[in-house]
Amino acid sequence: MSFFTRKSELIAPDQALPGRTERPWHLAERHLVLDAPVVTDEAPPGHEVAIFGLGCFWGAEEIYWQKPGVWSTSVGYAGGTTPNPSYEEVCSGRTNHTEAVRIVFDPAVISYADLVKTFFEVHDPTQGMRQGNDVGTQYRSAIYWTTPEQERTARELTQVYGDELRRRRLGEITTEVREAPTYYYAEDQHQQYLAKNPFGYRCHSNTGVKFPETA
Repeated sequence: MSFFTRKSELIAPDQALPGRTERPWHLAERHLVLDAPVVTDEAPPGHEVAIFGLGCFWGAEEIYWQKPGVWSTSVGYAGGTTPNPSYEEVCSGRTNHTEAVRIVFDPAVISYADLVKTFFEVHDPTQGMRQGNDVGTQYRSAIYWTTPEQERTARELTQVYGDELRRRRLGEITTEVREAPTYYYAEDQHQQYLAKNPFGYRCHSNTGVKFPETA
């Protein structure tokens, strides 16, 4: 039973599961909805990569693949210690990873700021190691920036939204904002899960607060 304890606390790196040197599962070549590559380690010229953790990655990916200007999305694991973790390992709380969505987008069509604003509106960034009834370190809120410009935008917008939540007495933002760590693609059955299972689980816990119009 100790394998499943302390799910609401990050563990010391030396206590994390060892993982593996390579991804052991095959991924489909094409995105089921966008017909772009699923594995996008190299973004097309003129495109950028955004990585967010906002609770269960099934619903998060669905939200972002519908945005104009998003070229591809995938789900995976980020921000932890264990290399190439499995879904079960991440859910055990012994890898320190978040469930993350990786977004490749065209900034000429949709700005990084708009992606961040969506991020804040569609989940609750005040809940710490949970989203609604989903409890565990893998559900924590996170923005993993990939460029210095993204970092500036992420920190500025986090401050703006945090001020708005504070004004409404809805709590303090717990979102982790840091440089993008290694991203590990999740198993194929999790990719575009809600396109494969339209009536599947969606966790859209949120504050109900729109991003301030002045930002």
